[in-house]
Order: sequence, then structure tokens, then C-alpha cells
Amino acid sequence: MTDQNESLGTIQRENSQYTARLVRVIEHDITTVWQMLVDPAKFVDWLAPGSIELWEGGSAKLDFGESGIIIDSEVTDYQAESLLAYSWSSPGEPNRPLRWSLSETPVGTELALTLICPADEDIARSCAGWEAHLMMMLAALEGVPIKFPFERFQSTREAYNAMF
Repeated sequence: MTDQNESLGTIQRENSQYTARLVRVIEHDITTVWQMLVDPAKFVDWLAPGSIELWEGGSAKLDFGESGIIIDSEVTDYQAESLLAYSWSSPGEPNRPLRWSLSETPVGTELALTLICPADEDIARSCAGWEAHLMMMLAALEGVPIKFPFERFQSTREAYNAMF
């Protein structure tokens, strides 16, 4: 695992929404990284318990338990081992598209996460939460799953807030 993962993502405001992009270079092959995104036995270690049906129109359900956040969404785009998109919203909430894309690099896999959320929401909080989950993914890939890194979340949220 490289340490190119300390830089913040980018955020752009476009009309009534924010678009954020977080990128990680991971020293594992695409198949291994892809499994972290789609295999419930693996994504439970870094994201939440749930299931994702791997086809366009399939369901994407994640239960973040103690936080009370439940994602009940639909897969909007899917290409095996390269693209997975769904909303990280529940019914009745604003649409918050999430898009994972993977590509090969000389050292492994580039994983890019694109988030979209309404401009009246706290984009720094959203990005910091996903940064923390990506840190959890990197640990799980190395076989040492960790709990949600709240200190990382706080410091990263402050850093994203400073961008504005």
C-alpha cells in the first residue's frame, strides 16, 4: 500500500450541487480492489453490512447501524471490475450519486470515488466520512480491519472546511 493517500480530494460547486472526487492508488490488482467494493463479506470490514446487486437496476442496501444511516438505493451504472454507481441516499432523501471507478496503474489500481450532493449539505463532512472509510478499506486490504477512524474524520473534515 502506498502513502500517496494523504492528499485531499477535489471539490467543485456547480449550481445547486457539489461534486467531490477522491482518488487512491492501491498496490493490489483490480480484482482484489473490486471485491472490496462488491463482496458483502469484504465490504462489511470497511463500509457497512449490506448487499449490492451487480447489474444496472439492482438494489444497493447498506446499514450503518449505530449512526442510523441506511442506504436503500439502486445501481445506476455497472461494468464489472471497472465501474459501480448508486446513490448513497435512502428513499425520500435528496439523490446523492456515488461512482466508483477502477483503472490499472503500474503499481496496482487507481480507485476513484466521485460523490455528488446538494449544495445545502455539508460536503466537508461527506468527504471526511468517505476518507475515513477509504482508510478502513486500505487497512482491510492488508488484512487488518480497523474501526471507524474518528480522529481521521475530524482532521480531514477540518481540512476540507479550510478549502472553502
